[in-house]
Amino acid sequence: MKKNWIIRCCLVGILVLLVEHTTVAQDDTKYVVVLDAGHGGHDPGNRGNGYKEKDIALKVVLEVGKILEQDKRFKVVYTRKTDKFIELHERGSIANKAKADLFVSIHCNSHRSQAFGTETFVLGLHANDENFSVAKNENSVILLEDNYQENYEGFDPNSPESIIGLTLMQEEYLDQSLTLASFVQNRFKKNLKKKNRGVKQAGFVVLHQTYMPSVLIELGFLTNKDEGKYLNSTTGQLEMAKSIATSVIDYKESLDAIYYVPKTPEPKPPSVDIEGDAVYKGVVFKVQIAAGSTDIPLEPFNFNGLDKISKMQSGDFYKYFYGSTSNYTMIQELKDFAISKGFTSSFIVAFKNSENIPLSEALKNQTDSNK
Repeated sequence: MKKNWIIRCCLVGILVLLVEHTTVAQDDTKYVVVLDAGHGGHDPGNRGNGYKEKDIALKVVLEVGKILEQDKRFKVVYTRKTDKFIELHERGSIANKAKADLFVSIHCNSHRSQAFGTETFVLGLHANDENFSVAKNENSVILLEDNYQENYEGFDPNSPESIIGLTLMQEEYLDQSLTLASFVQNRFKKNLKKKNRGVKQAGFVVLHQTYMPSVLIELGFLTNKDEGKYLNSTTGQLEMAKSIATSVIDYKESLDAIYYVPKTPEPKPPSVDIEGDAVYKGVVFKVQIAAGSTDIPLEPFNFNGLDKISKMQSGDFYKYFYGSTSNYTMIQELKDFAISKGFTSSFIVAFKNSENIPLSEALKNQTDSNK
Protein backbone atom coordinates (compact mmCIF):
# COMPACT_ATOMS: atom_id res chain seq x y z
CA MET A 1 0.00 0.00 0.00
CA LYS A 2 2.82 2.41 0.88
CA LYS A 3 4.57 1.64 -2.41
CA ASN A 4 1.36 2.27 -4.36
CA TRP A 5 0.91 5.61 -2.62
CA ILE A 6 4.47 6.71 -3.47
CA ILE A 7 4.01 5.68 -7.13
CA ARG A 8 0.75 7.61 -7.30
CA CYS A 9 2.51 10.68 -5.87
CA CYS A 10 5.12 10.54 -8.65
CA LEU A 11 2.49 10.10 -11.39
CA VAL A 12 0.40 12.98 -10.07
CA GLY A 13 3.50 15.16 -9.91
CA ILE A 14 4.37 14.41 -13.54
CA LEU A 15 0.82 15.16 -14.69
CA VAL A 16 0.77 18.45 -12.79
CA LEU A 17 4.04 19.56 -14.36
CA LEU A 18 2.72 18.68 -17.83
CA VAL A 19 -0.45 20.67 -17.22
CA GLU A 20 1.54 23.63 -15.93
CA HIS A 21 3.64 23.74 -19.07
CA THR A 22 0.64 23.57 -21.41
CA THR A 23 -1.59 26.07 -19.58
CA VAL A 24 -1.74 29.72 -20.56
CA ALA A 25 0.22 31.81 -18.04
CA GLN A 26 -1.92 33.49 -15.40
CA ASP A 27 -2.21 37.22 -14.96
CA ASP A 28 0.85 38.12 -12.93
CA THR A 29 -0.37 41.56 -11.85
CA LYS A 30 -1.06 40.13 -8.38
CA TYR A 31 1.25 37.98 -6.30
CA VAL A 32 -0.99 35.28 -4.83
CA VAL A 33 -0.27 34.17 -1.26
CA VAL A 34 -2.30 31.37 0.35
CA LEU A 35 -2.40 31.57 4.15
CA ASP A 36 -3.19 28.38 6.00
CA ALA A 37 -4.18 28.40 9.67
CA GLY A 38 -3.37 24.97 11.06
CA HIS A 39 -6.01 22.68 12.56
CA GLY A 40 -9.55 23.99 13.26
CA GLY A 41 -13.00 22.75 14.18
CA HIS A 42 -12.93 19.46 16.07
CA ASP A 43 -9.11 19.43 15.72
CA PRO A 44 -7.74 21.87 18.33
CA GLY A 45 -4.08 21.14 17.61
CA ASN A 46 -1.81 21.11 20.64
CA ARG A 47 -3.20 22.47 23.91
CA GLY A 48 -0.08 23.33 25.84
CA ASN A 49 -0.86 25.18 29.08
CA GLY A 50 -4.55 25.11 28.15
CA TYR A 51 -4.15 27.25 25.01
CA LYS A 52 -5.57 26.10 21.67
CA GLU A 53 -3.23 26.00 18.69
CA LYS A 54 -6.12 26.29 16.22
CA ASP A 55 -7.26 29.64 17.68
CA ILE A 56 -3.82 31.22 17.84
CA ALA A 57 -2.90 30.09 14.31
CA LEU A 58 -6.15 31.54 12.91
CA LYS A 59 -5.75 34.90 14.64
CA VAL A 60 -2.17 35.25 13.38
CA VAL A 61 -3.16 34.23 9.83
CA LEU A 62 -5.96 36.80 9.71
CA GLU A 63 -3.57 39.53 10.85
CA VAL A 64 -0.95 38.51 8.27
CA GLY A 65 -3.63 38.62 5.60
CA LYS A 66 -4.85 42.03 6.74
CA ILE A 67 -1.33 43.47 6.35
CA LEU A 68 -0.71 41.90 2.93
CA GLU A 69 -4.12 42.96 1.62
CA GLN A 70 -3.14 46.59 2.20
CA ASP A 71 -0.39 46.12 -0.40
CA LYS A 72 -1.84 46.26 -3.92
CA ARG A 73 0.81 43.86 -5.19
CA PHE A 74 -0.70 40.95 -3.26
CA LYS A 75 -3.81 38.83 -3.45
CA VAL A 76 -4.49 36.80 -0.29
CA VAL A 77 -6.38 33.51 -0.23
CA TYR A 78 -7.26 31.75 3.04
CA THR A 79 -7.73 28.03 3.57
CA ARG A 80 -10.00 28.98 6.48
CA LYS A 81 -11.14 32.23 8.05
CA THR A 82 -13.27 30.67 10.78
CA ASP A 83 -13.03 27.84 13.30
CA LYS A 84 -13.57 25.18 10.65
CA PHE A 85 -11.95 21.79 10.10
CA ILE A 86 -10.25 21.61 6.71
CA GLU A 87 -8.71 18.34 5.57
CA LEU A 88 -5.03 18.50 4.66
CA HIS A 89 -5.52 17.57 1.02
CA GLU A 90 -8.16 20.33 0.68
CA ARG A 91 -5.71 22.94 1.93
CA GLY A 92 -3.27 22.12 -0.86
CA SER A 93 -6.11 21.98 -3.38
CA ILE A 94 -7.19 25.52 -2.43
CA ALA A 95 -3.66 26.77 -3.10
CA ASN A 96 -3.34 24.92 -6.39
CA LYS A 97 -6.70 26.14 -7.70
CA ALA A 98 -5.73 29.70 -6.78
CA LYS A 99 -2.50 29.26 -8.79
CA ALA A 100 -0.71 30.59 -5.74
CA ASP A 101 2.82 31.93 -5.81
CA LEU A 102 3.37 31.09 -2.13
CA PHE A 103 1.81 28.81 0.48
CA VAL A 104 2.34 29.69 4.15
CA SER A 105 1.01 27.36 6.85
CA ILE A 106 1.05 28.60 10.45
CA HIS A 107 1.17 26.41 13.56
CA CYS A 108 2.31 26.34 17.19
CA ASN A 109 4.79 23.86 18.63
CA SER A 110 4.80 21.64 21.72
CA HIS A 111 7.36 19.67 23.68
CA ARG A 112 7.70 17.69 26.89
CA SER A 113 10.28 20.19 28.14
CA GLN A 114 10.27 23.99 28.40
CA ALA A 115 11.71 24.28 24.87
CA PHE A 116 11.15 27.63 23.18
CA GLY A 117 11.86 29.48 19.94
CA THR A 118 10.68 29.61 16.34
CA GLU A 119 11.41 27.25 13.48
CA THR A 120 10.28 27.14 9.87
CA PHE A 121 9.99 23.94 7.88
CA VAL A 122 10.16 23.10 4.20
CA LEU A 123 9.32 19.72 2.77
CA GLY A 124 12.18 17.22 2.86
CA LEU A 125 13.54 14.12 4.52
CA HIS A 126 13.89 14.29 8.30
CA ALA A 127 17.38 15.23 9.41
CA ASN A 128 16.72 13.78 12.86
CA ASP A 129 14.11 12.22 15.13
CA GLU A 130 13.04 15.62 16.47
CA ASN A 131 12.06 16.86 12.99
CA PHE A 132 10.17 13.62 12.36
CA SER A 133 8.33 14.04 15.66
CA VAL A 134 7.13 17.54 14.69
CA ALA A 135 5.96 16.32 11.27
CA LYS A 136 4.28 13.28 12.79
CA ASN A 137 2.29 15.46 15.18
CA GLU A 138 1.07 17.72 12.37
CA ASN A 139 0.39 14.85 9.95
CA SER A 140 -1.65 12.89 12.49
CA VAL A 141 -4.61 15.17 11.79
CA ILE A 142 -5.40 13.03 8.74
CA LEU A 143 -6.55 10.31 11.13
CA LEU A 144 -9.46 12.61 12.06
CA GLU A 145 -10.71 12.69 8.46
CA ASP A 146 -13.65 10.46 7.56
CA ASN A 147 -12.21 9.44 4.18
CA TYR A 148 -8.61 9.10 5.34
CA GLN A 149 -7.94 5.81 3.52
CA GLU A 150 -9.27 7.15 0.22
CA ASN A 151 -7.38 10.44 0.25
CA TYR A 152 -4.05 9.14 1.55
CA GLU A 153 -3.91 5.54 0.31
CA GLY A 154 -1.25 3.67 2.23
CA PHE A 155 0.22 6.74 3.93
CA ASP A 156 1.19 6.15 7.54
CA PRO A 157 2.00 9.35 9.52
CA ASN A 158 3.98 7.21 11.97
CA SER A 159 6.24 5.74 9.27
CA PRO A 160 9.43 7.47 8.04
CA GLU A 161 9.24 5.39 4.83
CA SER A 162 5.98 7.08 3.83
CA ILE A 163 7.73 10.46 3.77
CA ILE A 164 9.95 9.57 0.79
CA GLY A 165 7.01 9.87 -1.60
CA LEU A 166 6.16 13.30 -0.22
CA THR A 167 9.51 14.90 -0.97
CA LEU A 168 9.41 14.17 -4.71
CA MET A 169 6.56 16.60 -5.30
CA GLN A 170 8.16 19.71 -3.80
CA GLU A 171 11.71 19.19 -5.07
CA GLU A 172 11.26 21.73 -7.87
CA TYR A 173 10.44 24.47 -5.35
CA LEU A 174 12.95 23.61 -2.62
CA ASP A 175 15.33 26.53 -3.20
CA GLN A 176 12.51 29.10 -3.18
CA SER A 177 10.98 27.53 -0.08
CA LEU A 178 14.32 27.66 1.71
CA THR A 179 14.71 31.32 0.79
CA LEU A 180 11.32 32.25 2.20
CA ALA A 181 11.96 30.17 5.33
CA SER A 182 15.27 31.95 5.94
CA PHE A 183 13.56 35.33 5.57
CA VAL A 184 10.94 34.31 8.16
CA GLN A 185 13.49 33.06 10.68
CA ASN A 186 15.85 36.01 10.25
CA ARG A 187 12.99 38.47 10.72
CA PHE A 188 11.79 36.71 13.91
CA LYS A 189 15.30 36.91 15.34
CA LYS A 190 16.08 40.46 14.21
CA ASN A 191 12.79 42.19 15.01
CA LEU A 192 11.36 40.12 17.87
CA LYS A 193 14.57 38.73 19.39
CA LYS A 194 13.17 35.21 19.21
CA LYS A 195 15.38 32.19 19.62
CA ASN A 196 16.13 30.96 16.10
CA ARG A 197 15.74 27.18 16.03
CA GLY A 198 16.54 27.27 12.33
CA VAL A 199 15.20 26.36 8.91
CA LYS A 200 14.48 22.64 8.82
CA GLN A 201 13.22 19.93 6.51
CA ALA A 202 10.58 17.38 7.39
CA GLY A 203 7.75 15.48 5.73
CA PHE A 204 4.55 17.48 6.14
CA VAL A 205 1.55 16.23 4.18
CA VAL A 206 0.10 19.74 3.87
CA LEU A 207 3.26 20.96 2.11
CA HIS A 208 3.33 17.91 -0.15
CA GLN A 209 -0.10 18.78 -1.53
CA THR A 210 1.03 22.14 -2.97
CA TYR A 211 2.74 22.97 -6.26
CA MET A 212 4.49 26.21 -5.35
CA PRO A 213 7.11 27.37 -2.82
CA SER A 214 5.69 26.40 0.58
CA VAL A 215 6.67 26.71 4.23
CA LEU A 216 5.25 25.67 7.59
CA ILE A 217 5.95 28.10 10.42
CA GLU A 218 6.02 27.02 14.06
CA LEU A 219 5.41 30.26 15.96
CA GLY A 220 6.74 28.91 19.23
CA PHE A 221 5.92 26.45 22.01
CA LEU A 222 2.56 26.65 23.76
CA THR A 223 4.01 24.21 26.28
CA ASN A 224 6.52 26.86 27.36
CA LYS A 225 4.93 28.96 30.10
CA ASP A 226 6.22 32.34 28.91
CA GLU A 227 6.08 31.69 25.17
CA GLY A 228 2.61 30.18 25.37
CA LYS A 229 1.33 33.23 27.24
CA TYR A 230 2.93 35.54 24.66
CA LEU A 231 1.45 33.68 21.67
CA ASN A 232 -1.99 33.66 23.28
CA SER A 233 -1.88 37.44 23.76
CA THR A 234 -3.09 40.06 21.29
CA THR A 235 0.33 41.73 21.39
CA GLY A 236 2.14 38.50 20.61
CA GLN A 237 -0.18 37.62 17.75
CA LEU A 238 0.09 41.08 16.18
CA GLU A 239 3.89 41.10 16.45
CA MET A 240 4.27 37.62 14.97
CA ALA A 241 1.86 38.45 12.16
CA LYS A 242 3.70 41.65 11.28
CA SER A 243 7.00 39.79 11.20
CA ILE A 244 5.63 37.08 8.90
CA ALA A 245 3.96 39.59 6.57
CA THR A 246 7.19 41.59 6.34
CA SER A 247 9.08 38.40 5.49
CA VAL A 248 6.67 37.62 2.66
CA ILE A 249 7.08 41.16 1.31
CA ASP A 250 10.87 40.86 1.63
CA TYR A 251 10.76 37.58 -0.29
CA LYS A 252 8.65 39.09 -3.09
CA GLU A 253 10.98 42.09 -3.34
CA SER A 254 14.03 39.82 -3.33
CA LEU A 255 12.69 38.17 -6.50
CA ASP A 256 12.21 41.58 -8.05
CA ALA A 257 15.72 42.60 -7.01
CA ILE A 258 17.33 39.49 -8.47
CA TYR A 259 15.81 40.19 -11.85
CA TYR A 260 16.17 43.96 -11.65
CA VAL A 261 17.75 45.42 -14.81
CA PRO A 262 20.22 48.19 -13.87
CA LYS A 263 19.54 51.47 -15.71
CA THR A 264 23.26 52.16 -16.10
CA PRO A 265 24.50 50.36 -19.24
CA GLU A 266 27.67 48.29 -19.07
CA PRO A 267 30.68 50.52 -19.81
CA LYS A 268 32.57 49.45 -22.91
CA PRO A 269 36.20 48.82 -22.00
CA PRO A 270 38.90 50.08 -24.37
CA SER A 271 40.30 47.44 -26.66
CA VAL A 272 43.37 45.89 -25.07
CA ASP A 273 45.50 43.33 -26.85
CA ILE A 274 46.87 41.09 -24.10
CA GLU A 275 48.23 37.59 -24.26
CA GLY A 276 47.24 35.38 -21.35
CA ASP A 277 45.47 36.58 -18.22
CA ALA A 278 45.17 40.32 -17.60
CA VAL A 279 45.86 41.31 -14.00
CA TYR A 280 45.33 44.90 -12.85
CA LYS A 281 47.42 46.11 -9.94
CA GLY A 282 45.45 47.59 -7.03
CA VAL A 283 42.10 46.99 -8.73
CA VAL A 284 39.34 44.55 -7.73
CA PHE A 285 36.77 43.51 -10.34
CA LYS A 286 33.31 42.18 -9.47
CA VAL A 287 30.23 41.17 -11.45
CA GLN A 288 27.14 43.17 -10.51
CA ILE A 289 24.24 40.72 -10.77
CA ALA A 290 21.37 42.52 -9.04
CA ALA A 291 20.22 45.69 -7.35
CA GLY A 292 17.16 46.71 -5.39
CA SER A 293 15.68 47.92 -2.12
CA THR A 294 15.63 44.52 -0.34
CA ASP A 295 18.43 43.32 1.93
CA ILE A 296 18.86 39.71 0.73
CA PRO A 297 20.78 37.17 2.87
CA LEU A 298 23.98 36.18 1.06
CA GLU A 299 23.13 32.49 0.70
CA PRO A 300 23.68 30.56 -2.55
CA PHE A 301 20.03 29.47 -2.75
CA ASN A 302 19.01 33.16 -2.89
CA PHE A 303 21.16 33.68 -6.01
CA ASN A 304 20.41 30.67 -8.19
CA GLY A 305 23.24 28.71 -6.62
CA LEU A 306 25.99 31.33 -6.99
CA ASP A 307 28.38 31.58 -4.03
CA LYS A 308 31.01 34.20 -3.19
CA ILE A 309 28.32 36.90 -3.21
CA SER A 310 28.93 40.34 -1.68
CA LYS A 311 26.78 43.44 -1.39
CA MET A 312 27.13 47.18 -1.05
CA GLN A 313 24.53 49.41 0.58
CA SER A 314 23.82 52.99 -0.38
CA GLY A 315 20.99 54.39 1.72
CA ASP A 316 18.06 52.02 1.27
CA PHE A 317 19.49 50.60 -1.96
CA TYR A 318 21.56 47.43 -2.25
CA LYS A 319 23.87 46.21 -5.00
CA TYR A 320 24.84 42.55 -5.22
CA PHE A 321 28.12 41.29 -6.68
CA TYR A 322 29.48 37.92 -7.73
CA GLY A 323 33.21 37.15 -7.54
CA SER A 324 36.16 39.32 -6.59
CA THR A 325 39.47 39.31 -8.45
CA SER A 326 42.14 41.52 -9.99
CA ASN A 327 42.22 39.22 -13.00
CA TYR A 328 40.11 40.80 -15.77
CA THR A 329 40.14 37.62 -17.84
CA MET A 330 38.73 35.66 -14.91
CA ILE A 331 36.03 38.23 -14.12
CA GLN A 332 34.86 38.04 -17.74
CA GLU A 333 34.46 34.29 -17.31
CA LEU A 334 32.57 34.81 -14.05
CA LYS A 335 30.28 37.27 -15.80
CA ASP A 336 29.49 34.69 -18.48
CA PHE A 337 28.77 32.12 -15.78
CA ALA A 338 26.44 34.51 -13.93
CA ILE A 339 24.55 35.10 -17.17
CA SER A 340 24.22 31.35 -17.66
CA LYS A 341 22.66 31.15 -14.17
CA GLY A 342 19.92 33.58 -15.17
CA PHE A 343 21.44 36.98 -14.34
CA THR A 344 21.29 38.20 -17.93
CA SER A 345 21.84 41.86 -17.05
CA SER A 346 25.15 41.24 -15.28
CA PHE A 347 28.05 43.58 -15.92
CA ILE A 348 31.59 44.12 -14.62
CA VAL A 349 32.41 46.85 -12.11
CA ALA A 350 35.76 47.94 -10.68
CA PHE A 351 36.94 49.04 -7.23
CA LYS A 352 40.13 50.70 -6.02
CA ASN A 353 40.76 51.25 -2.30
CA SER A 354 37.21 49.95 -1.75
CA GLU A 355 35.79 52.77 -3.89
CA ASN A 356 33.79 52.16 -7.07
CA ILE A 357 35.69 53.60 -10.06
CA PRO A 358 34.93 53.73 -13.80
CA LEU A 359 35.91 50.53 -15.56
CA SER A 360 37.83 52.47 -18.21
CA GLU A 361 39.99 54.05 -15.49
CA ALA A 362 40.63 50.67 -13.86
CA LEU A 363 41.83 49.16 -17.09
CA LYS A 364 44.67 51.67 -17.34
CA ASN A 365 46.46 50.03 -14.41
CA GLN A 366 47.45 46.83 -16.15
CA THR A 367 50.20 44.49 -15.00
CA ASP A 368 50.99 41.36 -16.97
CA SER A 369 50.57 38.43 -14.56
CA ASN A 370 53.12 36.42 -16.53
CA LYS A 371 55.97 38.85 -15.94
